[in-house]
Amino acid sequence: MQPNGTTIDSSIYCDIFSTSGMREVWSDQTRIQRYLDVEKALAVAQGRLGVIPSEAADEIARHCNVAEMDFEKLKSATEHIGYPVLPVVQQLTTVCKSGLGQWCHWGATTQDITDTATVLQIRSALLLIERDLKAVVQSLTGLARKYRDTPMAGRSNLQQAVPLTFGYKAAVWLAGVLRQVERLDQMKARILMGEFGGAVGTLASLGEKGLAVQQAMMEELGLSQPPIAWHTVRDTIAEVGCFLAILCGLLDKIASDVKIMMMTELNEVQEPNGGGGRGASSTMPQKRNPISCAYITACSSLVRQHAAALLNAMNADFERATGTWEIEWLALPEIFCFTAGGLAQAKVMLGGLVVHPDNMIRNLRLTDGLVNTEAVMMALAPKMGREKAHDKISAICIAVSQGKGRLIDLLTEDPAISEVFDRQALERLLNPTNYLGNSSAMVDRVLDGRKG
Repeated sequence: MQPNGTTIDSSIYCDIFSTSGMREVWSDQTRIQRYLDVEKALAVAQGRLGVIPSEAADEIARHCNVAEMDFEKLKSATEHIGYPVLPVVQQLTTVCKSGLGQWCHWGATTQDITDTATVLQIRSALLLIERDLKAVVQSLTGLARKYRDTPMAGRSNLQQAVPLTFGYKAAVWLAGVLRQVERLDQMKARILMGEFGGAVGTLASLGEKGLAVQQAMMEELGLSQPPIAWHTVRDTIAEVGCFLAILCGLLDKIASDVKIMMMTELNEVQEPNGGGGRGASSTMPQKRNPISCAYITACSSLVRQHAAALLNAMNADFERATGTWEIEWLALPEIFCFTAGGLAQAKVMLGGLVVHPDNMIRNLRLTDGLVNTEAVMMALAPKMGREKAHDKISAICIAVSQGKGRLIDLLTEDPAISEVFDRQALERLLNPTNYLGNSSAMVDRVLDGRKG
């Protein structure tokens, strides 16, 4: 049994901070198989174009199967040589009959195979990301629609600000996630591009047939043909990392809101308890801790840090770089694995989020009308000017906080205010459910514009 030193490969934590599907995409088995897929596509393309004998192309393609690789030998050779592609090619060459393996890897360089294999892994990984992202969209859509008109306190600097609806809050979350879905669609066209350029990218070793081989190879793999080599221009890989960092940032924002709303003093939402016991304390029976939210925050932090490493990897020297490329080997798999973990936790949390509308309205009425003083100020402003109305209402609010009376009473007793509004009118202005603005209309706009 191999030792496991990280949460991703931990037998205990692996499905908390990542997912089995994403780990499989970035496993040794899959990575080596993708190398072989690229070698196969290259051989098939070259055989079709007459660059190598068709018999050699068939034989090479027949053996591009990871099951034929000796991983112990591969490990040893990689440690000695420094890169795994050449050891893979050496084994592939050996298993081909009649010396036909000599045509393997014809005109290619290590980075061509590695980069193109990485793009194939990215393509598979993004399918998993997209699937879970759409599940989050569905959950947020449901919350926005169901609680479209459910009043709650909007908050600014952790203080009650003015009322809104929980559906509005969910729609704000949803709008950000939808923009990420749009970014994903736009990004695919740029990043699902293979690499095949030879030593420094010019395909000199294949002469006039170089670009034709490159095109045929990419068609075999279902990738776009690069206009020019990108061996040391790594914007596409960095873009993937930044996309995932933004996605995790969005999930972390949602998790932060939910964590605070779960506070005993607010108790406006709760994470699903998974049939009982989830979030339990070892000592305090009454507690129900935020669990998925905490894992989302942890995963998000790691992804953001690793995305910065990919930006550092862009500082690649000349036509083939020294050392920066290897940063991607370390950072990219973990970025995807931790993003998958964060998304999986978001699916659990949002898919079963327990909402307490009664507590939302209770908290909204907690200040006995103070949450609606903007409404009073704006109603008075046309009569006495906005600045004067602001100062007057602010002074009354301070008096309320000092225990000098209820807000409605102090407003009613103020001569300047009573000239404009009677007590009944002021009570209407202080009713938080009368000051939801365009919350519901904005929810509808987000829902109407949702794609998919």
